[in-house]
Amino acid sequence: MTTTENDAQPADTSARRKFLQTAGLAVGGFGMLAVASAPALAAGKAKPKMADAKGDVGVLQGALALEHEGIAAYTIAGGSGLLTPDVLKIALVFLGHHKGHRDALANLIRKAGGAPVEPKTDAQYTAELNLGALKTQGDVVILATKLEMGATNAYVGQIAALQDHGLAHLFAQISTDEAVHWAILNNALGNAAPTPAFIFG
Repeated sequence: MTTTENDAQPADTSARRKFLQTAGLAVGGFGMLAVASAPALAAGKAKPKMADAKGDVGVLQGALALEHEGIAAYTIAGGSGLLTPDVLKIALVFLGHHKGHRDALANLIRKAGGAPVEPKTDAQYTAELNLGALKTQGDVVILATKLEMGATNAYVGQIAALQDHGLAHLFAQISTDEAVHWAILNNALGNAAPTPAFIFG
């Protein structure tokens, strides 16, 4: 039986955005086919200004937790056997992007003197994202589309909160990657292009 969008109960995008917005208080203290763009990796190697680092590191930790979640979702869904070879190839490309984002964020956290937040277990992600309810390729694509929409909104929503302009640039780059993922997945579902302006954020 095909699982519906409601049955799969994918993560709520507003909750994901709120998670990043509160990450500074809460956290405080698909080697695959593709990697992040060279500018994003360069930003990941740049040391944030120490005056700004304390205020920004919590936001970076929340973003890193979000990337861990995306990596887990693509890895677990990619290994489920539900995806055709062509769709799996795209999923692996997106997974590589998320791994590149993860590495850039983790490097910045370390350079700011922090310890990057660790990923949860696959079992935890499976339960939290209800990945066990995915029964078809369509279910996987619906979930991925919602996660990418949530990630895009989360990054866009945090740009103004970052004190370091270099970090804001990195978040803008990552949000663009996530928006590209969403657009490709949304098209794969046969959904129409959104008509309103300001799709994200």
